[in-house]
Amino acid sequence: MTLALTAVSIFIAIFIGLMFAFMKISKIKPLEWIANIYIYVVRGTPLIVQIFVFYYGLTEIWMISGFWSVALGLAFHNGAYIAEIFRGSIQSIGKGQSEAGRSVGMSRTLTMRRIILPQAFRRALPPLGNQFIIGLKDSSLAAFIGVSEIFAVATTQGANTFDYMTWLLVSAVWYLILVFLLTLAVGMIEKKMAVSD
Repeated sequence: MTLALTAVSIFIAIFIGLMFAFMKISKIKPLEWIANIYIYVVRGTPLIVQIFVFYYGLTEIWMISGFWSVALGLAFHNGAYIAEIFRGSIQSIGKGQSEAGRSVGMSRTLTMRRIILPQAFRRALPPLGNQFIIGLKDSSLAAFIGVSEIFAVATTQGANTFDYMTWLLVSAVWYLILVFLLTLAVGMIEKKMAVSD
């Protein structure tokens, strides 16, 4: 459940992050303001509050499971940080790259898709890897609304056996293993992309 929750939320967060990154670098001021407000709200409020808003607020108008409430809450939260990662990466690409694309007849969109975004994604990969790891660990907050992920299982077993310490240590080991595997995967992708340069 922990892996499914992390994968779904990060997948959605990447789309949210890309959309708000483009809005933030847009020359259309209202779009930039909306992106700034979204990022400010996410940074200024605790993640557990955001998850509760999705769980208790969203389910009042549309019945969704605890899993999807947490997945959307995590995606909403991580999307703001990923937006800043993408924005910084895109703006770090020199203007000459964009001008080169336009000089060979590419449209602004095509230049962004074929020249700017591939380079920006390479630069964004290390901080994105960190954000994925944070997202994985944050998925433990799903236990507070009864979603049965690693931390929730550990606390339930601790209550059943009156041995909280053992089960919490077991959950810590599982998180360490998952973080190690995720770090390994991100490192392999980074090496592969460095070789392809």
